Formats: sequence, structure tokens, C-alpha cells
Amino acid sequence: MAESKRIGLDSLSPTPGSRGKRKRIGRGHGSGHGKTSGRGHKGQKSRSGASIPAWFEGGQMPLYRRVPKRGFKPINRREFQVVNVGLIAGLEGSAFGPEELKAHGLIASLKKPVKILGVGSAGRAVTVRAHAFSAAAREKIEADGGTAELIS
Repeated sequence: MAESKRIGLDSLSPTPGSRGKRKRIGRGHGSGHGKTSGRGHKGQKSRSGASIPAWFEGGQMPLYRRVPKRGFKPINRREFQVVNVGLIAGLEGSAFGPEELKAHGLIASLKKPVKILGVGSAGRAVTVRAHAFSAAAREKIEADGGTAELIS
């Protein structure tokens, strides 16, 4: 009975051709890596110990200092999807939350918070649920007999 070859960590070897010979630098002209040893001629990068930061421009005034800086972007900014009260007036139904507004195509995503703004008029009693309301929007909804409910 022929015994099968056992496969284990001790029998592993690299794929043929996957491991090339190491480049022996500075071993004469015949090696192909003699004289300048693959570093070209002169210059900062040919010297030993040369390490140049990626953003270094050789002493030229760097780009990040040449370009003017403007503005400030707050880290914890809440980006609202805005819907005007006047747009809700044209919809059928009496209660509107983010799900209903998305179904009617007034907002793009349920992941971002919704804010109701006061442009236009509801014209009827509606219940609106949103993450934020402008003062004008709240007044207009309540003036028409509706309610403005905050979602946390």
C-alpha cells in the first residue's frame, strides 16, 4: 500500500519563480549594480541617510503655505433635509413624518434629520413630525389647527 505524502507546515515551499534573488549592491561593474549602486548620479537622494518628507518641495514655499486658508467646518454639524410647509399642503393625508415625506419624494434619505421651514402655508390641519422646526413653520402649522411634533 502506497503511503500518501503528509502535508504540513514543514512541507510548504514558495511557488517557483515567486522569490527572486536579492540585489547585491556595490559589488563591482560586472554585477550591474556597481559604482553608483543604482542611486543615479549625485543629489540628495544619492547620499546615505537621505530621507525627504513627502510634502517637502526642496526649500520652495510649500503649497500648503502658498494657498490662502478660509473658513471653518464644524466637526459636529447636523445637516438637515429641509421641507417647506407649502409643499406639505399639496400632499394627501393628515399626518406626515420622515417616512411619508420620503414616500412623496420630498426628502432623499431617512438617515439624515428633517427640518420644516415656514415658506408657504399648510392651509389645513395637519400633524407634522420632524427633527426640527423653524419658528415661522411652527406658527403656520398651529395657526391652521395642526400640530408640530419633535422627533428626538
